[in-house]
Amino acid sequence: MKPLAVFGTSSDAGKTTLVMALCRIFADQGLKVAPFKAQNVSNNSAVTKEGREISRAQCLQAEAARVEPSYLFNPVLLKSHGNGSVQVIVNGLVYQNQSIAVYYAEIDRLKQQVKQAFSLLQQDYDLIVAEGAGSPVELNLLNKDLSNTFVANSFNTKNILVADIERGGVFASIYGTLELMDPVMRSNLIGVVINKFRGDRRFFDEGEKIIAERFGVPVLGVLPFKPLNIDMEDSQSLRNYRQRLIDAKIRVAVIAYPGLSNYNDLDVLMGDPELYVELIHDYRPLESFDMVLLPGSKTVIRDLQWLKNQGLFEEILQFNKPVFGICGGYQMLCQSLHDPDAIEHESAIVETGLSFIDDTVLYQSPKILARGHYQLFTYAGISGYEIHCGRMDKYPLYYQGGLFGRIDSLSIATLPPSLAVAGTHVHGVFDHDEFRTDYFKTINPQYQGYAYAHYREAEIQGFADMVAENLDIAAILQALQAS
Repeated sequence: MKPLAVFGTSSDAGKTTLVMALCRIFADQGLKVAPFKAQNVSNNSAVTKEGREISRAQCLQAEAARVEPSYLFNPVLLKSHGNGSVQVIVNGLVYQNQSIAVYYAEIDRLKQQVKQAFSLLQQDYDLIVAEGAGSPVELNLLNKDLSNTFVANSFNTKNILVADIERGGVFASIYGTLELMDPVMRSNLIGVVINKFRGDRRFFDEGEKIIAERFGVPVLGVLPFKPLNIDMEDSQSLRNYRQRLIDAKIRVAVIAYPGLSNYNDLDVLMGDPELYVELIHDYRPLESFDMVLLPGSKTVIRDLQWLKNQGLFEEILQFNKPVFGICGGYQMLCQSLHDPDAIEHESAIVETGLSFIDDTVLYQSPKILARGHYQLFTYAGISGYEIHCGRMDKYPLYYQGGLFGRIDSLSIATLPPSLAVAGTHVHGVFDHDEFRTDYFKTINPQYQGYAYAHYREAEIQGFADMVAENLDIAAILQALQAS
């Protein structure tokens, strides 16, 4: 079976979610499916079975395909490091921090890594579904491309082009992409998918006819707009979160600093009908909230400085209700953050933290990459993962302030700040139903909780079912099986 690639007319056209849905659809038809993205640019990552780091998007696609995520699914990952530089992760391990110019100078070496990963996957899987990056017709970057033309030409993939109708100009974006598309990629194009359609589907019947007759390419389907509230890949996707507020009992302020990463820690909270979650992008009083969450950060020290410049640092210091930190946000709760080797920051620095936790953070290489079942607070078997360079001597894994952990009639909402503080380096802690339910019950005893794993699976399956209903899967399979 030939490999399949999904390209987009633009960024955020819906490539990631379409690949996810196709992985589930084909897996449910009995195929062993592997997702693939040669190069991803994202601060949202997770740890694989090999103890390597890849984009959250490819982990989500692996989950949909019902396979364990592997570093082979995303051989090159770029994370923003600030000042025009990126942290380059190759085969799941940090290679080095580079300027974009240096990164491009080494692109031929990276192409070999991509080829090797793809070839190894072809040995073990029936079908590879590859995701493109941005647009495949950025003409000034074609020789530097890893995820689009390079994959299409190197592996002779069958291709789908997805276009976002919500942003307008869908005909121009499709026509322009087709006209500029590499001849090999174009010759292997199965068809076009119209994504994020709102309203009466019949109003696009004429549109399908125009694309088929004037552009010479079939429309494989028109997908209605359907938000997916899990594993958003970037800040643009984050805006698509939709809360299902039915009976909100607790107001949660999530500090959305510029370097916010691992948005997946927010999935479980955004999907909770009893929580009202608001992203705080700049200064505002926090007294109306019941809890403050400091999530992960790719640039912890820079984001800590941002808190101070915004006035949110002082606001959090005066907040007399629960504060919880995850990974980089956990480190901000400490007395000071030391980066003598400029691992976290662009230069060596010592920065004062919120000082809720009597500990210091020291940034060292190598990056800690781990996943498993953790003993956190009073709970055993919390499934999660760690991705961080910061080390803490006293509280390396988690911290619970003062009386926190006495989950009975005690309400931590009435404790002084230093006793209502908690945090952990482990991503995914709130996915654990028992811990999450107990924690929020201490804030509001009326909180009931919900089964997040069931909700998550329903989101994946529901999205895949929508795609299967509106996409010509038979035509795609026929193209993949053709000689």
